[in-house]
This record gives sequence, structure tokens and C-alpha cells, in this order.
Amino acid sequence: MVESSWEQFTDFCRRGSDQIQQELKEIDMLIQQTSSEVDRFMQANARAVARTRQIEATFDTVPREDIRKTYDTLIENQQRLFTMRGQLEKLQSDQKNLTRIAELYERVLGYAPPDDVGQTNGNGGKPLGTPQAMVISIIEAQEQERLRLSRQMHDGPAQSLTNLVLQAEICERLFDRDPERARGELAELKKNVVNAFKKVKVFIFDLRPMMLDDLGLVPTVRRYVDGITDEGFTGLTLKVTGKEKRLPAHKEVTIFRVIQTLIHLAREQSQASSINIHLNIEDDEVNVAIDDNGMGAEIDEALSSPDATKLSLPTLRERIEMLGGTIHFFSAVGQGLRVNFSMPVEARTE
Repeated sequence: MVESSWEQFTDFCRRGSDQIQQELKEIDMLIQQTSSEVDRFMQANARAVARTRQIEATFDTVPREDIRKTYDTLIENQQRLFTMRGQLEKLQSDQKNLTRIAELYERVLGYAPPDDVGQTNGNGGKPLGTPQAMVISIIEAQEQERLRLSRQMHDGPAQSLTNLVLQAEICERLFDRDPERARGELAELKKNVVNAFKKVKVFIFDLRPMMLDDLGLVPTVRRYVDGITDEGFTGLTLKVTGKEKRLPAHKEVTIFRVIQTLIHLAREQSQASSINIHLNIEDDEVNVAIDDNGMGAEIDEALSSPDATKLSLPTLRERIEMLGGTIHFFSAVGQGLRVNFSMPVEARTE
């Protein structure tokens, strides 16, 4: 007897819930181990700070080699402490994200009917229609996006800010003893602050570009392309045709996110050096064509294999089709990827 769609869906959720619970157990163990390491490095750092203060009190009588070793030990301990704290924060963030997903699974399973309830409706005995595929996609998309954001925050702004704190402490200790070196460290600190600020701006823009609400789709896409070019990727081109106008907010967001995802896939996964975007806004439809010279893929396999979510192509197709649009993928191994999608739109009423 073939399982009903609902049975398949609830079985998927149960297996997903079991997997999340196992991952939560593993991450809880890692958090405990990392917390112990943080405590150990905090104690070592406290001892190094105490030793530094002793040297400061008798600075003129302590051999220079002892001074150097003491400060090297202090800096090394602080670097390790900052690193371990960063790892702990990332683990705690991952734990929080996995807990939310586990709660979502539990809420979905809470709607599962008892095993003895019939699986047909009262109209011709057809199986109950359920939006399981959509819910599965939402769960997977949420998990991937949250983990991506936590990694991006940890590897980008959080790590940069940790390094800034360490540099500031070094400058503070050098002011009285080596002003020339202190000035050099301050110059480096200023440069790193600027870089950290840029990373934060990029992170915020990726999370939710505010200009999408204020100015609309076309200016936001242009700004996004310019930002990638400023980073040093010179193979990205954008062509806009038709009449620029404001679109319904949810459709502006969808079109921008699809373009953003395809650019990311071309750069990070396909190793493309050239990406061309053509955005055409007509009276009742938006058409977008994106092609790259990356590694490409067998499209049928990419859209149907269990690992298809890694390419995000099925998710992109669902997003477009849910809003009444169409999307087509053309590719082969070694021949890049071309994507054409269109979406019916109406002008925004302010």
C-alpha cells in the first residue's frame, strides 16, 4: 500500500526532528568543552596580566628579554581567549538556530492526524491535499539561511571586532613605553576599523538592503552590482531596459533575492569569472536573464538529486512559481549556467 502524502510528510518531519535532536546533543557537548577551554584560558590570561603588572612595578630592573616574553605570553593568551570565545559564540548561535528548527518540527508534527483517521476526504476518496512540499522547503531554507548568517557574522564582523579589541589593548600598553610603535599600531587599528565597518555594511545589506524599501528594485540591484565590483570582481555586468517603476514589495524582494542567489552561486560554487545580467521591466512583466561562464552542471540532475538544495535551484524555482512566474535553467558541465525567469507584476500603488 502506497503511503499517503501526509504520511510521507510526517515521516520526513519525524526523521528531521530526530536528526536535529542528535545535532543538539552533539553541539551541547561541544559547548561544554569549549566553555571549559574558555575558563582555562581566562585563568591563564589572569596570571599573565598579574605577571605583567609585577613587571610594570619594577620595569627598570627587569631584563628586556623577560619583558618581551611576558608581553608575548600575554598577547598569545589573549588571542587564544578571543578565538575560543568566538567559537563559543558561534556554537551558541548554532544551538539557538537548531532549537528554533526543532520547535518548528514539533509544531508541524502537532498537526499530524492520529494513525486510525482515514486519509481521504469526502469528495471522491482523493487523498487529503497538504502543502507538505512547501513546508519542507521553508524548513530547509530557514535552516540553511540561519546557519549561513551565523557563519557569516562569526567569520566577518565578529572576528574583525575581536581583533580590534586586541589591537586597542596593545596600543594602550605601548603608549608610555614605545610611542613610535604605538603610533604604528594606531594607524593599523584605524585601517582595520574602516575594513570592519565595510564588512558590517555588507552584512547589513545582504541581510536586508534598506534601499530596496526606499528606492526600489533597480537602484538596489545596481548598488549590489557596484559593491561586488568594488570588492575586486570585475566580470559582473548589468543591463537594465524597459521602464523603471516601483513594484509590489514582495515581488521586488523576490526578484532581488533570486538575482543575489544566482550571483553568489556563480562566484562561490561555479567559480565564474564573468556574469551578465539583463533586467527588463515591461508594463505587466519583469524578465531577467543571467548567464555565467562557470563550471556548469547537469540541470536535470541538479534539480532532482538529494543534494539539489546545495545549488538552491529548486528553491528558486518554487519562489518564482509561487508568485505566478516561470523560470528556466540551461547548463551543462563546463558550459556555465544560463537562467531566464519572468514574473507578472503590476505597478505599486502608493
